Amino acid sequence: MKKLAIFALALLAVLFIGRQVLVPKMVEKGFAKMVFENIGVDPSVNLEDGLHVYICGAGSPLPDPKRSGPCIGVLAGNQAFVFDAGTGGSRNLGPMGFPLGRTDQIFLTHLHSDHLDGLGEMLLGTWINGGRSAPTKVSGPVGTSKVVEGFNMAYQIDSTYRTAHHGADIANPAGFGAVASEIKMPGKSRGIYEKGDVKITAFKVSHEPISPAFGYRIDYKDRSIAISGDTAPNPNIAASSKGVDVLFHEALNMEMVKTLENGATANGAKRLAKIFYDIQDYHTSPVDAAKTANAAGAKDLVLYHIVPMLPSDSLIPMFVKGAAAEFDGKITVSEDGTIVRLPIDSNAIIYEHGL
Repeated sequence: MKKLAIFALALLAVLFIGRQVLVPKMVEKGFAKMVFENIGVDPSVNLEDGLHVYICGAGSPLPDPKRSGPCIGVLAGNQAFVFDAGTGGSRNLGPMGFPLGRTDQIFLTHLHSDHLDGLGEMLLGTWINGGRSAPTKVSGPVGTSKVVEGFNMAYQIDSTYRTAHHGADIANPAGFGAVASEIKMPGKSRGIYEKGDVKITAFKVSHEPISPAFGYRIDYKDRSIAISGDTAPNPNIAASSKGVDVLFHEALNMEMVKTLENGATANGAKRLAKIFYDIQDYHTSPVDAAKTANAAGAKDLVLYHIVPMLPSDSLIPMFVKGAAAEFDGKITVSEDGTIVRLPIDSNAIIYEHGL
């Protein structure tokens, strides 16, 4: 019995020592393997031809552990675009497999801070990662030039440090920052980009007093999506999104926000209560978003710019209550990392999570 106990103790000692020695080595080998398989590799080059949509920011100005500021990356064939640049968006795109360095153009839906406060960091990513010799193009409503000028000015000193450190081959000063293009919209919609098989159309939405505010439709070969931007219910969204495969629509649950308003009032937070009251008149409920998707004849509906925050998935049924009665297609409440793939010559709509 004594020998058995001594053997057991010796075995435990060997296992303990082995764990202290072998586990770190296994971790180191695993890290090296992961690095050599992924660093510097663009996974998008092996994707099936089609439209690939990356929710890099599914949230709003309200803090949400699952959702950053509004940001949607779109890969149409080999052309890459980003719609809105909320905080955290550019940091999510890389791990999701989106080729930020190859971004052809960034489009802003409107000039609310939560849709552009990550633009500076995003432009650094397109510049350094893309090896650009010309600034990144940023398009949006009137006022976009002023926004871009501000970001260029804010990051100009930083850019000189990066060129001095890495050299002009890596950080070419000619490729720093952005050049703005403002979209004029005399009617309800107009085409703003067409190259190869890609066509992008901007359309007016209702977000007063923020005006103009746009949504965007992206067509690539036989697949299409539309992005609402921030908006109250507006028939122009359905009209401009006719027949899309997926409508990406903002969503604010009025009843839940009303509860936040009442809670703030009860706790004496009058300023916060006023904000919760105000935001209810220029957003769209999940039920109304479902009605819009139905009117557009969209196949699927993906909700983003989620208000209020949904830190637990158990709140999702409450958030979308009543929406399924208005739309027969699939309804998804997105979070950072949601990816929707639309291969060409197919009706498939494939959902993944890339974080």
